Amino acid sequence: MKSYQKLTTPQPAACHVEEEGAASMPAGRGKLAPWWVGSGLLVAAVLLSTITVWVLRQVSGGWLGHTPPTKCLLVPESHRFDCYPEQLVVVTQQLCESRGCCFIQSPPAAEGKRGVPWCFYPPDFPSYTLESLNQTALGMVGLLVRREKAYYPRDIKMLRLDVEFETDTRLHIKITDATNPRYEVPIDVPRATKRAENPIYSLNFSSDPFGLLLRRRATGTVLLNTTVAPLIFADQFLQISTSLPSTYLYGLGEHRASLLHSLNWNTLTLWARDVSPTETFNLYGAHPFYLLMEEGGDAHGVFLLNSNAMEVALQPAPGLTWRTIGGVLDFYIFLGPNPNMVIQQYQQVIGFPAMPPLWALGFHLCRWGYGSSNGTWQTVRAMRNYQIPQDAQWNDIDYMDGYRDFTFDSQKFASLPFLVEDLHKHGQRYVMILDPGISSTNPRGSYWPFDEGLRRGLFLNTTQGQPLIGQVWPGFTAFADFSNPDTHQWWLENLQHFHAHVPFDGLWIDMNEPSNFMDGSEDGCPPGDLDSPPYTPAVLGDSLFSKTVCASAKQKASVHYNLHNLYGLMEAKATASALIQIRGKRPFIISRSTFPSQGRYSGHWLGDNRSQWKDMYYSIPGLLSFSFFGIPLVGADICGFSGSTSEELCTRWMQLGAFYPFARNHNTQNEKAQDPTVFSPAARTAMKDVLLTRYSLLPFLYTLFHRAHLQGDTVARPLFFEFPQDVATLGLDKQFLWGRSLLVTPVLEPGVDSVTGYFPRGTWYDFYTGSLVNSSGEMLKMSAPLEHLNLHVREGSILPTQKPGTTTEVTRGNPLRLIVALSSSATAWGDLFWDDGESLDTFERGSYSYLVFNVTQNIFTSTILHASTEATKVTIDTLRIFGVQKSPSKVLLNGQEKPFSYLDNQVLTVSDLGMSLSQGFSLQWL
Repeated sequence: MKSYQKLTTPQPAACHVEEEGAASMPAGRGKLAPWWVGSGLLVAAVLLSTITVWVLRQVSGGWLGHTPPTKCLLVPESHRFDCYPEQLVVVTQQLCESRGCCFIQSPPAAEGKRGVPWCFYPPDFPSYTLESLNQTALGMVGLLVRREKAYYPRDIKMLRLDVEFETDTRLHIKITDATNPRYEVPIDVPRATKRAENPIYSLNFSSDPFGLLLRRRATGTVLLNTTVAPLIFADQFLQISTSLPSTYLYGLGEHRASLLHSLNWNTLTLWARDVSPTETFNLYGAHPFYLLMEEGGDAHGVFLLNSNAMEVALQPAPGLTWRTIGGVLDFYIFLGPNPNMVIQQYQQVIGFPAMPPLWALGFHLCRWGYGSSNGTWQTVRAMRNYQIPQDAQWNDIDYMDGYRDFTFDSQKFASLPFLVEDLHKHGQRYVMILDPGISSTNPRGSYWPFDEGLRRGLFLNTTQGQPLIGQVWPGFTAFADFSNPDTHQWWLENLQHFHAHVPFDGLWIDMNEPSNFMDGSEDGCPPGDLDSPPYTPAVLGDSLFSKTVCASAKQKASVHYNLHNLYGLMEAKATASALIQIRGKRPFIISRSTFPSQGRYSGHWLGDNRSQWKDMYYSIPGLLSFSFFGIPLVGADICGFSGSTSEELCTRWMQLGAFYPFARNHNTQNEKAQDPTVFSPAARTAMKDVLLTRYSLLPFLYTLFHRAHLQGDTVARPLFFEFPQDVATLGLDKQFLWGRSLLVTPVLEPGVDSVTGYFPRGTWYDFYTGSLVNSSGEMLKMSAPLEHLNLHVREGSILPTQKPGTTTEVTRGNPLRLIVALSSSATAWGDLFWDDGESLDTFERGSYSYLVFNVTQNIFTSTILHASTEATKVTIDTLRIFGVQKSPSKVLLNGQEKPFSYLDNQVLTVSDLGMSLSQGFSLQWL
């Protein structure tokens, strides 16, 4: 049996000559160095020290009840890859050795944590061998063979390896059954048509045991090395491990955690689940994608296109293990080389996000428990009375009749159609909640959605072919099968009927994990390998059907076992299509459950959080992670959903929430109201002011969303995206940026009037005053009274802003105000995308304006690269230039002298420009 290996440079006699940009495979089967061995005396000393520790433990008894073989003692603790990951089993020596693995007890980990595995793979554990490897037009195809059975049922002995060099920065590696078709995720991905010509990566193979080694050409950094543990590919247990080049790993959602994941024996489970966000739990969505920062500032990403229940085990080697219980191993690797480019490349595969309507970027207000349409209306009027910006009013499930979809309570919400009419008259929008569970207990003929869905066969079925009945808010329910195209038509018809009575503008799709108040169904779940598989990942509730439907449920496209994590995506796709057909405008949808490519159809909110300070903090890594996942329209329930907020917490949260890309204040029933109107005048004013700041920045924010839609840029992003070589930024998740230009530093703790934030090297300007901060890359303490949110503009930026109104409709007609933040070399750049804010495909149809702003040598220029009639309706009124080092003698607008003001903090302001957005112009200061 051959050792697992860290590949060394193969000797010429033992390998093929590597094809440039492709891969090589050793022709011989000679042993290579053990995988944990590097070079140099330091590694040898560490190994010697490790062995010494184990010898001493054996002499003293220690944790060892037996003497493990030498091959086991040689494996350092951090490099022990778990051979017995089952959650509910106390691993004994007998159980471990029955799998052919090493057993060494270690001190127990802290409660609720995993520690060093007691049962781990020896260096000679049987794996696959690479029997053949042939060139193809796009890459290679290989045959993998396992000669000794592993320990899960239905081992697949022969695997097909497909490698495609899709682009210079994207590699596609797929491993599947060589003889029988298997379930694959039914989402559209691009198909390469030619092989990459100059890839920035190189790929090598170990043949026995099979493994691959991926390097970055420019640095030689090893990005993946799968020889560290055996490949296992059984029908319902697929596992592959790799070393990692650093500990700076992000992504792998949806979880509540810091932005930077711990690699200290940390297992992340991906299985959509309805549960209030809690550390260590698998949450609403599944995103099998990680971003990793390498030493020196390079970045790469890895995406496993697999929708089955899975877990990702992280360990301090550093190393990572993917475990999934179905489908295939379908990997995309993105080479960046910077983090922004990695996310762009990821979205080139899963799809770029939809362009939201402008009103989606306004302030949204909701609660469960308004009690009536008149109660809802009263809140809307109070917001208007205090002139607090609001674009959309929402209702939770209490608007429904008996919690049934496509109905409204004819008593308590009788005036709902008139409320919606009033919202529209005031340039506002209405959004309502929908759940996928359809009430199944109504008298036949009295509830069309169920009757018609039953007649057409559109619900999830049991293994016996009958609708699976669970329980959600209306009581017993059937679940719509959105994998069936016929369900999309039924969903459209239901929405059309309801829209005729209540002309809603957007939809909030909730409970779509799908959530079930029962485990499985009213009859439980049948015995078998779908509901009780040979291996169950570390899911909350310890079973796949905990608080959801049976994994054995039948759907049109496959069994629920395969499709569970796709349920929210498929519902979002049906809902977006319906909204486009009903309204003929850009759809607005917020979904709780998500999967890769979701951003094409919906945004996301971070679920049922609590009114606690730590929940406010966790919202930042949450929204940044979803930026990585290609879902930029994201936010958390401002002020918290459950529990009772305080005035201080809600004020601070409104300040932070005003800079969520999706900003909604929402809370639960039976708690005091938390909309801005119910607080003291001081708090209410602070909330109003920060919303006005958000509305003033809408042109900038809207342009960021255009760039996300066009090329996959992030909207909210962590600091390390802009400063990847600054290691101090790699763990920061209490601040964030809008685009590359605007730094947000919120207060996240009670009882303070200051905040400390990190300022990367360079010049930063106070957003409100233009006063500058020169940083060498340091933490700075700033004043932060309750009414103030610290915002700073990065040097070299130009932000398009606007005089704010109380709705986006009012705001978009107001004059623009440009903020110029000069760099140390007195240059700056910015852009603006402008269209009607709601029509479909404006960019694709050419119905937009796009302007670029530049400053060089004391001359500001506005250049129109594309024009539309919308731009003729708006003027640029004011230019504020930060960092003008001395007062000008005069200012010229298109050669004509203009009045100006200049302040001691080096801010030059020129007002009353009156320049149409459709006209290019220049402004010079002398």
